[in-house]
Amino acid sequence: MENTIRNRRKELGLSQEELVRKCGVSRQTVNAIENNKYDPTLALAFSLAKELCVTVDELFIPS
Repeated sequence: MENTIRNRRKELGLSQEELVRKCGVSRQTVNAIENNKYDPTLALAFSLAKELCVTVDELFIPS
């Protein structure tokens, strides 16, 4: 599954550090998700979408 997290995060002017603080995960987790090396749990996917002001469907693209 691919995602638009990095692009959306940059559009909003958020650093990875700011996003991880808001979502309560490690920077390594966000980095792995942004690089398509890890698929988040459903709860984390919803948290990321909420913080990035998009829907889960807009954030994640089936490959």
